[in-house]
Amino acid sequence: MPGQGHVTLVGGGPGDPGLLTVAGLEAVRTADVIVCDRLAPLAVLAEAPAGAQVIDVAKIPRGEYTPQERINELLVEHALLGRKVVRLKGGDNFVFGRGGEELLACAEAGVPVTVIPGVSSAIAAPALAGIPLTHRSLTQGVTIVSAHLPPGHPDSTLDWAALARANTTLVIMMGVATLPEVTSELIKQGMDPATPAATVADAGMPSQRSVRATLATIAEVTAQTGIKPPAVTVIGAVAGFQA
Repeated sequence: MPGQGHVTLVGGGPGDPGLLTVAGLEAVRTADVIVCDRLAPLAVLAEAPAGAQVIDVAKIPRGEYTPQERINELLVEHALLGRKVVRLKGGDNFVFGRGGEELLACAEAGVPVTVIPGVSSAIAAPALAGIPLTHRSLTQGVTIVSAHLPPGHPDSTLDWAALARANTTLVIMMGVATLPEVTSELIKQGMDPATPAATVADAGMPSQRSVRATLATIAEVTAQTGIKPPAVTVIGAVAGFQA
């Protein structure tokens, strides 16, 4: 109906504005309200209409924090006022992005939603560092996990023993702080300590950098080089790939 509000969940990609989709850019250009994260491609906010309201809902590790419940409320509140709301996040909303929760909150409030997928850093970061997640002669699969909770944490649902023997490329998200525990557990569960590994930080940004090592040493090398989040760690034969 005319004047009906709407929410568009936009995956912004790993940070480089050039990696935002055309559909995502068009959503920003026509938004009344933009609810954005610190890891979204913030440079594209210059493309927003002059009168658009920008709401920062940053979630900084051990720092400033906007509860997810409040983010859900903001999306619904503005949409119910008849506004075109864009939820702009880094990566893809549905890959460790809480997009599913936002979709459900809008659906429960009767707010129509459009989803515009983004380029997940789980895929983009390795690619930008020259690491193919699959390679015909090396691996036939990819497993993407969050290590926000370390192995052994009572709230962790991951089967690290299964991951250690899965024989797929393993992509570790949100695991900079827990990387020592992760690598130690994988070795304990039988993964070869000499397995190639790499950590890629700030993928797609001018500050992008990466380090390569082995499963046994990647946590130490990552720490020694001062890498901070956001970063992705790749474990598996492809991490040793050299073009």
